Amino acid sequence: MKNKWWKSAVIYQIYPRSFQDTNGDGIGDIPGILSRLDYLENLGINAIWLSPVYESPNDDNGYDISDYRKIGAEYGTMADMDLLIKEARQRGIRVIMDLVINHTSDRHPWFQSAKKSVTSPYHDYYVWRKEPNGLESNFGGSAWTYVPEVNQYYLHLHSKKQPDLNWQNPKMRQAIYDMMNFWLEKGIGGFRLDVIDLIGKQPEQSITKNGPLLHDLLQEMYQKTFGHYDVVTVGETWGATPKIAQLYSKEERKELSMVFQFEHINLDKQNGKRKWDLKDLDPQELHRTFSKWQIELGGCGWNSLFWNNHDLPRIISRWGDDQEYRTISGKMLAIYLHFMQGTPYIYQGEEIGMINYPVKSIDEVDDIESQRMYAERIKKGYSKEELIQSINSKGRDNARHPMQWNNHKNGGFTEGTPWLPVGNTEEINVEAALAAQDSLFYTYQKLIELRKELPVIVYGKYQVIETEEPNVLAYLRSLKKQKILVVVNFSDQKTTFPIGKYRVKQVLIQNYKKKITNNLLPYEAFSALIY
Repeated sequence: MKNKWWKSAVIYQIYPRSFQDTNGDGIGDIPGILSRLDYLENLGINAIWLSPVYESPNDDNGYDISDYRKIGAEYGTMADMDLLIKEARQRGIRVIMDLVINHTSDRHPWFQSAKKSVTSPYHDYYVWRKEPNGLESNFGGSAWTYVPEVNQYYLHLHSKKQPDLNWQNPKMRQAIYDMMNFWLEKGIGGFRLDVIDLIGKQPEQSITKNGPLLHDLLQEMYQKTFGHYDVVTVGETWGATPKIAQLYSKEERKELSMVFQFEHINLDKQNGKRKWDLKDLDPQELHRTFSKWQIELGGCGWNSLFWNNHDLPRIISRWGDDQEYRTISGKMLAIYLHFMQGTPYIYQGEEIGMINYPVKSIDEVDDIESQRMYAERIKKGYSKEELIQSINSKGRDNARHPMQWNNHKNGGFTEGTPWLPVGNTEEINVEAALAAQDSLFYTYQKLIELRKELPVIVYGKYQVIETEEPNVLAYLRSLKKQKILVVVNFSDQKTTFPIGKYRVKQVLIQNYKKKITNNLLPYEAFSALIY
């Protein structure tokens, strides 16, 4: 297995709209990110994954791009972007661009031309059909919209304002590759490729994810773009299995560095249901899922490790305890994840224990996905209370409320009116986290340091440890003569683990100030070098 900088890296996702505003318009911007680089350097991260900052009408908060080579005015200028790349690199931090190439905005000049005439040179940049089939949009309703000017329907697997690109068109592909090289030549650290598993779609056969031409397209992309640079590439692949993930991330295949797969994230939805249909999490099922990915990708692919992102609720509210044990359970979740093989991702605010932001009515919801689910299910007879409960549990807005820097007005995020309300800043803010020696921030900082110091965390073999207690999850990492034991109590109940069976050499990290014994406190977690 080749050593790559991104294998020992920890990547921090910034949702720019919600990170730091500097001009008082209530929207975070690139100068705001620049102003917080020292904070990120102190945390110890190696790269920033930057959610889209391109020009966009923001029908889907920037994931509908109208110009790939321009910065959205609300975020700043290209000069700001160039400065961010430079200033971050001086601190040992690379900037990874979030890139949406399955679809564009309907305001993109390509689509504006494409919808006017079938003779437009851009018409075939998109997917058109005379008659729609039964494909549905991921946001609800038909995936086809009629355009009378051309007497055809165009495909949109997301909003109708996000028309899908036609990846079977070589001219369109080359235009995308030229744009990717434009960014790579600026010195970025790589790409996160949004819903990349959809580009091989074959609509006539109702194939959307993992189409038969997908991997040929990715190999061509590698050869034409990022294969010539020392960068990381991660693909968002909601439908990936470990075998599919190997196709993406085996080094000799020359496709992507790794993928985001979401099998572990979907474990609290009812079988066969959509994400809004809730059930309680089974910790053992979670452990089996993580372990499967660790074992099956070990030596023949690479894992991404994450709890949170801009599309997911806050993990402490979801599977931890956002009340009495907020900090303790946050540390447990971090310790469990960060000793696995793969590249860890931290979502902004995760390192200070930010939690979900509950709403009381749909009027308070900004997220297009939540709004459409609510409207669709109201028509089907669901109660408002039931739907608001689902949105409060899993809605995307939970992750998008602004970063909480201090306990001043709007949490120090903006001097103006924030685009989304700011959460509980009295207890949860960066200033408080930095001041408290036992805060969650310093647990994350220590986990990042350990990954840099101990090759066993990056390259070691993973082994499941079966436990007698349903809420106790444990595993071993081993490389040469080094062995690391990781044990967590994934519950708010006391339980036990037979630590006496292991010869502890050195405790690396723990979330309680106590001697490690067979008795585990609620959400207790520790990692130790063992003989």
